[in-house]
Amino acid sequence: MANVCENFNHVETHNQELSMRLTNKRQLILSSLIKSGKALSAYEIIEFCNAEFNYTLHPMTVYRALDFFRGRDLVHKLNSINKYIACARNVKGHEHDIIQFLICKKCDKIDEVNIQKSTLDDLHHNVLHAGFHFVSSQLEMTCICKSCHEKSLLTHEKIIK
Repeated sequence: MANVCENFNHVETHNQELSMRLTNKRQLILSSLIKSGKALSAYEIIEFCNAEFNYTLHPMTVYRALDFFRGRDLVHKLNSINKYIACARNVKGHEHDIIQFLICKKCDKIDEVNIQKSTLDDLHHNVLHAGFHFVSSQLEMTCICKSCHEKSLLTHEKIIK
């Protein structure tokens, strides 16, 4: 819970700097993303708010708030899984780096990791060379996290024995 309070202190500072209005509903939505510690769909946010805060939100309210937060780099949309996650860099007070999202396909764990600008430049060059143009430079990679990989190895070993 202390982590949620720490994150909100930064959001409030960020809020004052950007002169944005953090309404009660927006606070609930952002709090849901921070407190859950994982990516949530709009409907999962509604369920989380209902379960955790005993408050019912309408889907349009959630989508508008998510767009609002995305416009201020406080929330990312993960297109490959159609879910949203609080920005680990911005919420914790870091500058926005070039990031990629590593998404575990087994447990839905998500890590936000920095990548070198030169890597993105190489990708951009390859995209242009293929006759395409970037629409978004957000990188999402479907992976298997270390924990799930180790569990699958243990399961595989038990099957073999």
